[in-house]
Amino acid sequence: MSVAVRVPTILRTYTKGESDVTVEVAADATLVDVFAALDAQFPGIGARVLDDTGQIRRFVNVYVNDDDVRFASGLATPTPDGTKVSVIPAVAGG
Repeated sequence: MSVAVRVPTILRTYTKGESDVTVEVAADATLVDVFAALDAQFPGIGARVLDDTGQIRRFVNVYVNDDDVRFASGLATPTPDGTKVSVIPAVAGG
């Protein structure tokens, strides 16, 4: 099944400039499976989204169909066919 992932500008170097990519995952996939498939297809991108413990980095927000996964099931959030995942890193500056 297919899951669409919206890639922020800062991570598009991993996706050859593509802002929207599609990954194939199993029917019972969760968000962690989507990130594994994304990293397999675009090596290195997973380390920019997930920390060394495998959790979503503190300053990265992830949405599944417009729902913030922090208020859902985190990486265990189901991602059925047709799901849209958005990765949004925080931006800071002065």
